[in-house]
Amino acid sequence: MSNKLKLNYAVIAIAAILSSCQMNGKKDANSSTFEKGTFGYDLDFLKKNDSVFVLKSADGKAQVIVSAKYQGKVFTSTADSLQGRSFGWINYKTFKADTDSHMNAYGSENRLWLGPEGGKFSLFFKPGTKMDFPYWHTPKAFDTEAWNVVTANEKKVIMTKDMNLQNYAGTQLKIKVDRDISILENSAIEIELGIKLDNKTKAVGFQATNNLTNTGNFAWDEKTGAPCMWNLDMFTPSPKVVIIIPYNDAQTAKIATTDYFGQIPADRIVFKNNILFFKADGKSRGKLGITPKRAMPVIGSYDAENNVLTIAKFDVDNNGLYLNQEWRTDRDPLSGDAVNAYNDGPLANGSQMGPFYEIESVSPAAFLTPGTSLHHRHQVYHFTGDKASLDAIAKTVLGVSLADAESVFK
Repeated sequence: MSNKLKLNYAVIAIAAILSSCQMNGKKDANSSTFEKGTFGYDLDFLKKNDSVFVLKSADGKAQVIVSAKYQGKVFTSTADSLQGRSFGWINYKTFKADTDSHMNAYGSENRLWLGPEGGKFSLFFKPGTKMDFPYWHTPKAFDTEAWNVVTANEKKVIMTKDMNLQNYAGTQLKIKVDRDISILENSAIEIELGIKLDNKTKAVGFQATNNLTNTGNFAWDEKTGAPCMWNLDMFTPSPKVVIIIPYNDAQTAKIATTDYFGQIPADRIVFKNNILFFKADGKSRGKLGITPKRAMPVIGSYDAENNVLTIAKFDVDNNGLYLNQEWRTDRDPLSGDAVNAYNDGPLANGSQMGPFYEIESVSPAAFLTPGTSLHHRHQVYHFTGDKASLDAIAKTVLGVSLADAESVFK
């Protein structure tokens, strides 16, 4: 064999080895060099589908991905740069699928829907239709249509969307929604939550400030119906995720609605010392809600398997009128909940969208005269690191220890 031929074979062999190493390092066709589950993986994936905005803290470790193309969503965040854990749940397969007339579940750790979903003023069912899944359709304005960017930089993205929606009562609602997403520095996180972060804790936080305006020529009232703003945060479950929902001592007929999709099994929900614990392993479909008078402006979850503490903080009006979102018309349309949580699970036919789980906040009904607005603020925080430090945060903000959260379903 000639020296030239030997050289050619050597080049081919080296190329094969390099190719093999690259393929081994590339964990999925959707990513480049990042492990699935990391922020870098999700950023690479989303960049192939959208020119997303990436918000960054001063040190660059906390980052948040925002998309105007995908309805003003905050897709995900991290507390530890590109190699850090990606906190939001992203439904990768939906990006390649044909458009679904019911809902296009792209995922995201914060999306803004308008409600109510069900009831006499529903935005998801046409007038006169039965409130069953075949007739349920998410309005395109917040399901598939892009939003307009007003301004964007590394700290904030402001977006807007004009909508013309018909509710179940037959009312045409002309609406403008403005959405301001900003990343929160650690100093702001400490002030907002009344905590002190130590050097053992990694954190990320962002704020969604939502504004809904009546751009029509008539007032929204209890006859015409009115919309509400609905913030939904989607996260990846594990066998050890527990949703933690504080509630107050107000005297009400009930604390929570626990039968949105059938009664939640008793082994998945616990009321203890003004805390509602809800198992969120993505294995049993169930939704619950806290009544306005009982609602507190925080909800959280703890993933003991991955040592992640998540907190959402939001506006609550304990005397406000909240819209009933149940898929039924035989209940008072103003008897809705202010705080919700959802655990995904298989449907009757065995199919499943996720698994994922959600924590949610809702604004009161927007009974607005022409030209007036309603505001609703929703913040999301994630903490990882030293468990004792996370425990101190949970006790301060949620009123419960991590040990209690871990042991409640054992």
